[in-house]
Amino acid sequence: MLPLLRTGSALLAAALCATGLAAQSWSSAVTAASKSSSSARILVLDVASNHVLASRNLPEAARTLAAPGSTLKPLVLYQLLARNRWDPAQRVACNGNLVVASHRLACSHPLATPFDARQALAWSCNTYFAQVARTLRPGELDALLRPTGLLARTDLAPNEAIAEFHSPQTPDETQLALLGVEGIRITPLELAEAYRWLARELAAHHGSVPAQTVLSGLTDSASFGMAGQAGLGGVPIAGKTGTAESIASAQTHGWFAGLAPAARPEVVILVFVPSGRGADAAHLAGILLAHSPLVPR
Repeated sequence: MLPLLRTGSALLAAALCATGLAAQSWSSAVTAASKSSSSARILVLDVASNHVLASRNLPEAARTLAAPGSTLKPLVLYQLLARNRWDPAQRVACNGNLVVASHRLACSHPLATPFDARQALAWSCNTYFAQVARTLRPGELDALLRPTGLLARTDLAPNEAIAEFHSPQTPDETQLALLGVEGIRITPLELAEAYRWLARELAAHHGSVPAQTVLSGLTDSASFGMAGQAGLGGVPIAGKTGTAESIASAQTHGWFAGLAPAARPEVVILVFVPSGRGADAAHLAGILLAHSPLVPR
């Protein structure tokens, strides 16, 4: 029995050592990325264990409440596809000039033929997702977001703020909330938790139409779409950017939330830039990945 116990102890020690080395490598990668933005909130979250492998400005991330912008799109799309509430093949034309309740939400993607779900996610088409929002019933967005963990305490850090969410009741309110413009403010920790939920859903339902559509759209986004800067780190990643204004000023903040490696996600990469755009956050994610233990050495 003793040799077996010793073998088990040795295996446990080796596993703990490997975990420690991985965390050290991720910390070095986060440090490299933060040199370009000392105020950025950066988080690397292990999908399997929900353990924070590395972070920068974690206390600030726990207290930051900000509009999530387009980072909500894959979360809502996956839920609707899984519930057969939206057809991924449905195409929506976009002229780039969406206006909702006096908010000008112009798309910055190239003009193209009408998008299907995968393309709309890759290019973050506001017009497409505004159309998706118009199909939701009053209170339904709440029911779609809560299972992801987006609106609840994560316990990833002490003294967390909790998401502020006004359940939309009108079509305009629903569109603005789904697009992450009004009626919702979340912390970077909550968004990381939600993308961990998404990673687990994609793995559990691998090969299903909802999983394939969302994973392909996010992989395209971080390859050649709106989050393309994140794909320059030498690691295949599936991810989404978001840009939104604060409630106090017209200054924008930027988000990037991603899953890496794309085909079989092991970690969530979350970057929040207090002053900037989603492309800036994706750029930091690319730097982080270039220095990460996921890069073949």
